[in-house]
Amino acid sequence: MNARIDTNSEQLEQHSLLRFITAGSVDDGKSTLIGRLLYDSKGIFADQLAAVSRSKHKRTVGDTIDLSLLTDGLEAEREQGITIDVAYRYFATPKRKFIIADTPGHEQYTRNMVTGASTADAVIILVDVSKVKLREDGGVDLLIQTKRHSTIAKLLQIEHVIVAVNKMDLIGYDQAIYDRIVAAYGAFAQSLGLKDVTAIPLSALAGDNVVDASTNMDWYQGPTLIELLESLSVYDEAHGSNVHLAPFRFPVQLVARHNGHEANDFRGYMGRIESGKVSVGDKLVVQPSGQTATVKDIVTFDGSLQSASAGQSVTLLLDEYLDISRGDTLAGANAPATLLKQVVADVCWMSDEPLDARRKYWIKHGTRQTAAKVTKVDTLLDVNTQERKPVDSAAQGLKLNDIARIHLTVQQPLAADAYADIRATGAFILIDEVTHQTVAAGMIRLDN
Repeated sequence: MNARIDTNSEQLEQHSLLRFITAGSVDDGKSTLIGRLLYDSKGIFADQLAAVSRSKHKRTVGDTIDLSLLTDGLEAEREQGITIDVAYRYFATPKRKFIIADTPGHEQYTRNMVTGASTADAVIILVDVSKVKLREDGGVDLLIQTKRHSTIAKLLQIEHVIVAVNKMDLIGYDQAIYDRIVAAYGAFAQSLGLKDVTAIPLSALAGDNVVDASTNMDWYQGPTLIELLESLSVYDEAHGSNVHLAPFRFPVQLVARHNGHEANDFRGYMGRIESGKVSVGDKLVVQPSGQTATVKDIVTFDGSLQSASAGQSVTLLLDEYLDISRGDTLAGANAPATLLKQVVADVCWMSDEPLDARRKYWIKHGTRQTAAKVTKVDTLLDVNTQERKPVDSAAQGLKLNDIARIHLTVQQPLAADAYADIRATGAFILIDEVTHQTVAAGMIRLDN
């Protein structure tokens, strides 16, 4: 299991941003690992450190600083010693900037992990060596949450998976046990179809192989965790990445008009370029109406541009006067999105209330929100075996944390792509029409 390290783009990666999350079961050491990264990389301020040192909820022995308190910000989290909410932290090294999402380990908070993972480039899956079951036949039984989080990482197309085999100090830094765990995870990752997987033995509490190389594991010759994070490629890096090479997609967020006192009739369409690039003179198609248009100008706060690409927020002016509003999508005329009124998708059910096929839901896709109805629950995914089990009818519903393939009928067509091709136009959320709570996160499949 090896990570893809781009050795020819050191200058490209300089100061780039990597978003990653930590995932694992309860008490695997996720918050402590992030605290160690912040502490050893000098990513915290002196007053933060002093506040943590004075905390009455210290969960360590002696004078050792409880580094998990750097991310467990809620009082309930500190009292119970668990992470409940997604905690985002920012830090930087001389080579790269990072945004970390520390996600809960409890099964009931799996939905929080989905939230944190939705924008991540990498996931660190922690495996606690003290919790795995070592079988007499030499195998290892991984925890169900390890399998669940790995499955979600695959569904969400997270590019890099780092397996942090934590608490190696508790087993005397035993390489044989580490190798057994890595072999077991490798077999599971292969069944999932995960490709870019790297394993690192470490101790978040003691600091082994987090920022500094461990003197206790001289049998491990790979990079430290921070070295690996600094070298990973990023999904939306500005030079030659998938999202920049993909077809042009521009969900319209707002129609901008002048203040009424100008002689010229300014009409611009504001939004964020989610994929591809656009230049003045390009032919576009308005979806779902199918009207065609030509780019007249690309306006930003700093002035006009000749071209713009994925990640930039711009205002597009068109040569034609067309009926375009929020929720429409501007796409490249040569490669438009697929218009869907019948949607097949994998969803993670995030609500305590089970799915009720008799109810109406809102689907939020890009900037468009329209009514949706679940017409069929096709299969449920067993995270242990990776089998998709057929479901007799949608009336059976879905429960919290279920992962399923469903069929939806939507009131207005969606200009969509497969999630595997373009994340932004392949993802959606379902909202309960009555409570206005988000009940599911979905990934559109076009190859079903």
